[in-house]
Amino acid sequence: MDSKIRDEMRKLRETVEYHARKYYVEDNPEISDFEYDQLFHKLKSLEEQYPEYAEPDSPTKRVGGPVLEKFEKVVHDVKMGSLRDVFSFEELKDFIEKTPCSGYSVECKIDGLSVSLVYDNGYLTVGSTRGDGTTGENVTENLKTIQSVPLKIPYKGHVEVRGEVFMPKEVFEELNANRSSSGEQLFANPRNAAAGSLRQLDSKVTASRKLDIFIFNLQACDRTFATHGETLDFLSELGFKTIPLRTLTNNFDEIQEKIEEIGEKRNSLSFDIDGIVIKVNDLSAREKYGDTGSVPRWAVAYKYPPEEKESVLREIRLNVGRTGVITPYAVFDTITLAGTSVSKATLHNYDFISGKDIRIGDTVVVRKAGEIIPEIVRVNYQKRTESALPFSMPETCPSCGEKIYRQPGEAAYYCTNASCPAQLIRTLSHFVSGDAMNIEGLGEAQITAMINSGLVKSAADIYKLQKTDLMKLDRFGEKLSDNIIKSIENSKERGLDKLLYALGIRQIGEKASRLLAEKFKDIENLFKADVDELCQINDIGTVTAENVTEFFSHHQTRVLIDELKASGVKVTFDTVSTGNALLGKTFVITGTLPTLKRDEATLLIEKNGGKTSSSVSKKTDFVLAGEEAGSKLVKAKELNITVITENDLLQMINN
Repeated sequence: MDSKIRDEMRKLRETVEYHARKYYVEDNPEISDFEYDQLFHKLKSLEEQYPEYAEPDSPTKRVGGPVLEKFEKVVHDVKMGSLRDVFSFEELKDFIEKTPCSGYSVECKIDGLSVSLVYDNGYLTVGSTRGDGTTGENVTENLKTIQSVPLKIPYKGHVEVRGEVFMPKEVFEELNANRSSSGEQLFANPRNAAAGSLRQLDSKVTASRKLDIFIFNLQACDRTFATHGETLDFLSELGFKTIPLRTLTNNFDEIQEKIEEIGEKRNSLSFDIDGIVIKVNDLSAREKYGDTGSVPRWAVAYKYPPEEKESVLREIRLNVGRTGVITPYAVFDTITLAGTSVSKATLHNYDFISGKDIRIGDTVVVRKAGEIIPEIVRVNYQKRTESALPFSMPETCPSCGEKIYRQPGEAAYYCTNASCPAQLIRTLSHFVSGDAMNIEGLGEAQITAMINSGLVKSAADIYKLQKTDLMKLDRFGEKLSDNIIKSIENSKERGLDKLLYALGIRQIGEKASRLLAEKFKDIENLFKADVDELCQINDIGTVTAENVTEFFSHHQTRVLIDELKASGVKVTFDTVSTGNALLGKTFVITGTLPTLKRDEATLLIEKNGGKTSSSVSKKTDFVLAGEEAGSKLVKAKELNITVITENDLLQMINN
């Protein structure tokens, strides 16, 4: 009987694996979703009934495991480097001329998150993020939830592959629609959604996000190959979902033609791409060309220019931000841009509108900055009609009707009414956000509901809320209300630096908030501070100092702080020094670090005697660089400043 059950489970497991591969890897399903689900649940039921016969690589293991406390670090055996970008066919042709070879592999550059998968004796042993290229995070359990990641392969040797995890466009749209209906903050784009999903400590959350992966490189293997194409064919045979739309050519004209062909249909693809990668195919030729130390000489990434389209500007509307800044935005006929429908774009400020002479009724050229934020690039003046109307700023706030003003020397207009409804929603949404007071469960939708019901009129009112108050609101159940009240209580201990950031003082970000907290220790001292005293702090200029003194001069600020103190909110700063390993050293942080958030790295440096700066100069000692480091890294290399990784920083502190 036992052997019969074991055989049935083995055959069922093989059947489920076969159909999963057909659906998720080959995109060629042979049975319906309903039939697949029946097979899957039958296997799961048998494994629950006979756990002694369940295998660790069973497809049922893809639903996620226990919640982790943190991600362990992984040092990559093979460095996960980046590529040099080119933005024109002239630059690309120059690359081709400098790397003559028998052929080039032309591949899509998937806009996702780069990962490494390591297999030994046929089983997936470690999956990790790219991190800084040398050290990443162990996200093995999360990667196992991706259906197109093989849990085992028909090869017993050592194999390491590199791929790009992404979120399909359809999944992204569904995810954002669900988040919108539940009042959660929306993801900006599929790449951000994929990155956030893969770095969940609860792998069950990752499993629910329906991520996918394309494998684009064989990092290591205990057998040899002559070409890159051979390696991808080998990986495809092992069951990996390899990079699509791949072409092999030795002709520049054909490369250009392929880039243009994919560019024309990129918006119709089910996944986002931000360019095309061109690689020398011959592996021995790659060895000959080598690298520059930071990027290989045998490959480049051609980046597509932002797509531009024309539309007719119908309205210019105004948005009131949390600090009272009134920002104009354009409403135009809907167009499809970078694969999404767009009908609105920022206009920055009145000077931007007047400088470009943008009028209502004009035909405008729109593009997405960084493939994310729609912006108006220019006006097609040849299509301007006599009915086009110039725009002028109103004298009163569109939200509350109070008079607006413009500070001399600034481009922005402001609403002066601290009780302006539009400001209050955004002010309180910022106040409760993760980097501020970190009150979980409260987003803009929940804040709006509390304001509309009259429960909350200021930040201090949040600390007066009772569970019964919340449960009177729509969609505030008992569990959610309990969690919010608990989070409100926990937020009281955030400290002065987080409170100052939460208050939303103009031009006071996280770093400036911490500098002020370190200098003045108690919020009462800030009520007494003058501009000269504030300007003695590094990185605090006259304008910023004036914003601080103005904020603390208002009667409503005094009332707010007194109410927060009465509710038990901590308004002091405790300096905790853990050492002086970095004493006297100045650091600039750029890019995304493998495990530390930007403010966590800053705190770690400062606790060990170091300082951080927002800009690179000759006074900078170290640039701490993570993934996608930008212009600061370039400037550091120009000035011969030492560039370090997160791992280097931790070693400096430990040593």
